[in-house]
Amino acid sequence: MNGVRAVVIGASAGGVMALFSVLGALPKHFSIPVLCVLHLPDDRHSQLAEVLQRRLQRPVREAVDKARIESGMIYVAGPGYHLSVERDMTMSLSQEDPVHFSRPAIDYLFQSAADTYGAGLLGVLLTGANEDGAQGLLQIKQCAGRTVVQDPRDAQVALMPEAALALHRPDHILPLSEIGQLLATLEPSEC
Repeated sequence: MNGVRAVVIGASAGGVMALFSVLGALPKHFSIPVLCVLHLPDDRHSQLAEVLQRRLQRPVREAVDKARIESGMIYVAGPGYHLSVERDMTMSLSQEDPVHFSRPAIDYLFQSAADTYGAGLLGVLLTGANEDGAQGLLQIKQCAGRTVVQDPRDAQVALMPEAALALHRPDHILPLSEIGQLLATLEPSEC
């Protein structure tokens, strides 16, 4: 798959282990930025970025408002803030109302990234217990981006992948191990 400028990943229940699996398959020289939303309780500090960085041995940062998206970096949304991508390739954090009872919401990231990256975006929706991400994945597809849904039979909680499959036909329906392998083969776009 050529021409990918960014990858967005969303997960909820069972998502930490799913992220370990998918992101753990990335080669050391992987240069495409990856932005992740994992549903988090918004009443305490998250250590997700630190845990992922330790486990994956690669650079992982919690998203910061107005920070420029850098190649080769993995970003995770912090608790209590929606993460979106601006047209100037910076991140934006907001405290607008929760979407599907979640803030950060997967749809919020996916929809803004679809508008910014268009055909240069790959969206991945993993295990989870609600419908967040399904609408955003559809928007990625409508903006000519590519979409991957974790096989519901492989997901710890199948509701989120099933919701996405009810809305559109993704480019790939894969188990976690194959999603990681697919991402490892991506070639970045020069633009």
